[in-house]
Amino acid sequence: MAQATVNGVELFYEISGAGDIPLVVVHGSWSSHHNWDRVVPGLAKSFRVLAYDRRGHSRSARPTGQGSVREDVADLAALIEHAGLAPAWVAGNSFGATITLRLAAERPDLFRGLIAHEPPLFALLRDDPTVAPILDEVRKKITSVVERIARGDNSGAAEQFVETIAFGPGTWLTLPPEMRQTFIDNAPTYLDEARDPEQITFDLEQIKAFTRPALLSTGDQSPPMFAPVVALLASAIPGSETHTFRGAGHIPQATHPEAYVETVSAFIRRHSR
Repeated sequence: MAQATVNGVELFYEISGAGDIPLVVVHGSWSSHHNWDRVVPGLAKSFRVLAYDRRGHSRSARPTGQGSVREDVADLAALIEHAGLAPAWVAGNSFGATITLRLAAERPDLFRGLIAHEPPLFALLRDDPTVAPILDEVRKKITSVVERIARGDNSGAAEQFVETIAFGPGTWLTLPPEMRQTFIDNAPTYLDEARDPEQITFDLEQIKAFTRPALLSTGDQSPPMFAPVVALLASAIPGSETHTFRGAGHIPQATHPEAYVETVSAFIRRHSR
């Protein structure tokens, strides 16, 4: 366990394994480095794995004022360099995948390759009429959650997010108590992210210059708006590969850890010869 002050913010991180190949994992909204707990032991058998709490989450500092995805990207770059892991493989889930892709476009020198699962870059679909009704419904649900956080009801907002957006009805009480508390504690940062106008935007032209290996994945049980986002990214990143986790949804590293470890490990090994 360690704390590092990088890019003006104190971040908590852990490094597991002693392999020669570094792998940095980036969690999504509401969660923490524990989002990767079920896959770190398996990944650490082959790689040197760094998992961290993004700014505003759990054991990392929560700066005052409106934050931005740009700060998260700069944090990730600075942490990779601070830990002496560059160039590294970087794997991101959800909003963590957005951060990973943005950094890959800006600083490809920090990467051996990237792995991204279902980044919520929904602005890429603004001209796609087939998903417009779905996105409109998602926006309404997110707006309701955000308004609840703004009123100070972090617990209610966390439960509503889990039940109506993330996992489905009836799942809140099935989560371990510590996971529920993580959602509640990190709700203010989700409010911050939701208010960032760049949160769901991305420049496909910029990522076209990324020539290192890239694996983009979806789950076949995920909401339908993620697959077209991944397809657009795959068409933009030269030589990228796609993978579908069968029976999985938005967080396969938590729900299908064996499949996630096997898929990621095989991809990295194949591109590390």
